[in-house]
Amino acid sequence: MSAAPGTHIGAESPVPVSHDGQTRAAVVTLILEQGPVTAVHISDELGITPTAVRRHLDAMIASGDVVATAAPRYAHRGRGRPAKHFQLTPSGRGRLKHAYDDLAGAVMLRLRKIGGEEAVTDFAMERAEKIMSDVPVSGTSAEELENTAEQIAEALTSAGFSATTRRVGNGVQICQHHCPVAHVAAEFPELCEAETAVFTAKLGTHVQRLATIANGDCACTTHVPLAKMQGANQVDAQSASASVASGRSHI
Repeated sequence: MSAAPGTHIGAESPVPVSHDGQTRAAVVTLILEQGPVTAVHISDELGITPTAVRRHLDAMIASGDVVATAAPRYAHRGRGRPAKHFQLTPSGRGRLKHAYDDLAGAVMLRLRKIGGEEAVTDFAMERAEKIMSDVPVSGTSAEELENTAEQIAEALTSAGFSATTRRVGNGVQICQHHCPVAHVAAEFPELCEAETAVFTAKLGTHVQRLATIANGDCACTTHVPLAKMQGANQVDAQSASASVASGRSHI
């Protein structure tokens, strides 16, 4: 079955993009879901020429929607000069703003007015728990922790967060390349805090939030240490588990 023009379906079936608008949308979607990525990767994935890819990238860089960066530390580097990697800027991500952002923000404000901060926190916890309800609590081995982190990423992706994991040093990072509630989370940090608390409870170890889209970063990044829990980390994880069980965050 052939794909509709401008639809990203992976490297095995190049996208037959025929119009500039559709091509631009396909490039943006790929950078959103897989970024940071190289121009060559975009060309291979979408089945369009490197010249066409660079034309679109140059236009998006000029408009401030995309930025070129050095190769990430975790990227494989061969011989020669490292290829530039491209990712969406906060303004570029802002163009993907969901139509329901204003409504969601108004509902959260009303909830806070009626029930106070506690009601907002309870709602945020219930939402985070629901997203990751099918993720089991992890064991303590590095392999089990990494597997649970991958399951968390899959659950987040199903909820619209385009999440992936990557090994970094002695840990693994959960990277959310898109946040469908970023504009609301900027005003209601309880959403991010509840998410972090559920990560901690599911993994059974203290996790560290390194960046969030709501704060203007290009991705939400959470570091998960793969070493066994000790001391304070054990206490933090147990506290988060108790918080999730009661439906409230204590971070």
